[in-house]
Amino acid sequence: MTRIVVKLGGAVARDSVSYPLALADQGNEVCIVHGAGPQISLEMAKRGIEVAFVNGRRVTTPEALVVVREALEQVNNHLVEAIGDRAVGLMGDEIGLEAEQVPELGLVGNPLPSTPPAVVEALGAGRVPVVAPLARGPLNVNADEAAAMLAVGIEAERVHFVTDVPGLLIGAEVVASIHADEAERLLASGELRGGIIPKLTAAIHAARQGVVAEIGETAVTA
Repeated sequence: MTRIVVKLGGAVARDSVSYPLALADQGNEVCIVHGAGPQISLEMAKRGIEVAFVNGRRVTTPEALVVVREALEQVNNHLVEAIGDRAVGLMGDEIGLEAEQVPELGLVGNPLPSTPPAVVEALGAGRVPVVAPLARGPLNVNADEAAAMLAVGIEAERVHFVTDVPGLLIGAEVVASIHADEAERLLASGELRGGIIPKLTAAIHAARQGVVAEIGETAVTA
């Protein structure tokens, strides 16, 4: 039996549940961490709240955090509904996800490896925990980074970032595999933009702590 964390981006979450369910049907222990990026940005725009990102991470004011929680709860509920009786919906700040605040980003945290009892108990019961990436505080946590640190904390063998792109793209080509050291050099070069930055950063952190990390079709190794 393999323990796997699957991160589903907000843009693909509901349409991608067949993948983690197939893994569960194969006898694996599967935990889902999801984002809600598009939903958050849309609702913030509707309410006239400024949307700002720094290196792919959302600047979060107290006003924005209200929207973040609402959107995460909505996506979480939709995923639980789509998965069915096996699913256990969990809000990260309520189950003990830990993070260190990043003051320059507001109410945002860098996640720490966490082992929430609610997740471990759900996996042990053959269920699929569906975790929203908030940490104690509450703090808004990037879903990619939350998935990586949860994978480390619960000693998962794999973390797979499912996204609306096929993998790490260099030019128009998907990179099949990249070493963590090379990935860090690529990040430092400034060639990458947007959401791939936290995904690749998270994959590097997971790989260096012994978790097999994949972004779409791209494996990140250490």
